[in-house]
This record gives sequence, structure tokens and C-alpha cells, in this order.
Amino acid sequence: MFQLNVRGLSCQRAENILFSGISFALEGGAWLHVKGRNGAGKSTLLRTLAGLVRPASGVVTFSGRLGPAVRRVLCGHQAAVKRELSAEENLRVGIPGDSPASAAQVQAALTKVGLGKAASVPARYLSEGQKRRLVLARLLLQCADLWLLDEPVNGLDSDGVELLGLFLREHLANGGAAVVTSHQPLPVAVGKSLAL
Repeated sequence: MFQLNVRGLSCQRAENILFSGISFALEGGAWLHVKGRNGAGKSTLLRTLAGLVRPASGVVTFSGRLGPAVRRVLCGHQAAVKRELSAEENLRVGIPGDSPASAAQVQAALTKVGLGKAASVPARYLSEGQKRRLVLARLLLQCADLWLLDEPVNGLDSDGVELLGLFLREHLANGGAAVVTSHQPLPVAVGKSLAL
């Protein structure tokens, strides 16, 4: 089991302080719901936790895990897919790491998110909701310990939102953790909450 520790975190954009003095701890098996108005810094917080943005002050550390470092994955609020590639190709090229997913794993993930019959369809022909489902399939294939999800329900229909809830509950039950920004309720037991 691991723990995410955030102490005194502050971030700014240009000369504007987005947030300051943020501190929390999050263990595997738990999730944090980050709330706030548009522009409050929710996406910046996730990018900072992912190691993509350097904070103005404070630290982000992980503790309690033996073996390899905690694996993190960030899913932005826009579906990051390559329009010219098929759904299957997007998953094959979009998964970082030394062990790319096999064709069977990719097909299983697509089927799990309801895109099994769209594997060969170029992403430009997918609806916004289908692209979001494609992002969910990528999330399942990455086997990360910490999910950083930025407005993950955007574009999803009610079935897609239920799928997201199912995947999140499974991830937490397996000892994973998540930090999620969302203006909408999520179909998962209430977690910790942070307002920016």
C-alpha cells in the first residue's frame, strides 16, 4: 500500500497564484474529489501531482510502497486521441512503458468500454462520448497505482458514467487511489473532498 503526501502546495500561472497551502494525504484504496470554479487550478493541481508542473512551493511525495515507484496516469478533460488512427491503434501507440499491451488486451479493453465493434474505426468518426470511452480503455491498460482524472464524466452518457464508476470502484478495491476533478457527482462511495 502506498500513500500520496501533499504538503504546503502552491501553484501559479504567470503572476497569478492559483492556490496555496494545499495539504492532504491519500492512501491506496481511497479517492479525493477536487472541487472548484472554472480557473481555480484543478487541472493544474492534477498536472502537478503527475509531475508535469513544478509547484511554486510545497512538496508531493509518496511513501509506504516497497519496490517500483508509484505509477501515475493523468487523463485530461479533453479526450486525447489521434483522429487519423483507429481506436485500436490509439491504444497501441498511446500506452507508455516497456510492455505495450497485446492485441488481445487491447480488444478486451475496447470490449469492456463498449467499443469492441469499433476497434478498426478511425477516431475521427467516433462521437465525443466514444472518444471518452476510448480514454477509459487506455486507463484500464495502463495499470497505474494513482489515477489523476480531470472531469472524466464530460461527454459520457449515463451508461458511460456508470462504467467509469465501476472501473473506479474496482481500482480502489485493488489498492489504487484516485484524485478526481468533477462538477458532477460520481457513482462511487463518497471520498475525501478538497475545495480550491
